[in-house]
Amino acid sequence: GLDLYQIAAQQVVSKWVGETEKQIERVFNEAKSSNAVLLLDEADSLLGTRTEVKTASDRYANMATNHLLQAIEAYEGVIILTTNLVENLDAAVERRILFRLRFPFPERAERAELWRRMLPPTAPLAADIDFDELGELFELSGGHIKNAIIRAGYEALERNAPLDMMALLTAAEREATTTGRLVRRDEDVPFR
Repeated sequence: GLDLYQIAAQQVVSKWVGETEKQIERVFNEAKSSNAVLLLDEADSLLGTRTEVKTASDRYANMATNHLLQAIEAYEGVIILTTNLVENLDAAVERRILFRLRFPFPERAERAELWRRMLPPTAPLAADIDFDELGELFELSGGHIKNAIIRAGYEALERNAPLDMMALLTAAEREATTTGRLVRRDEDVPFR
């Protein structure tokens, strides 16, 4: 029942000396006054490993990380950190994390369900869509499935036609290709 206060790096980080720290203070004060859960999205961009100080930029980046770590430590509410690059988080973050939740890559059945649920209920759909086949053929994360659905939706809109299996297959193959994933399919049956 708490409000969620989502923070992205571009909302906090400033090129001006001292501004990043001021933004961090502002964010934490607002979250405290509203008793909100803080969500630091892509936390590795804000809490990356501190580097050896060779330039003034290194020093200020380390100072901003130090300031954010202190703010996290002092915050009495709930803070959620998200990252796909946990290995890039500063070592000092580790002791400030009480619970770690890992979201494994979705299996075939989960992918099929993601395809099914991400299609808007009001979208005009052709009868040939096979969600199980989409889940089987494409080892994609939920975010990549969403991207493929958006691609297919634009393609269907451009054709002024309902969203069909061919549009989803083509979009999913393009999305898989951009992620470097293999596509399991019969080579005799092209998607295009």
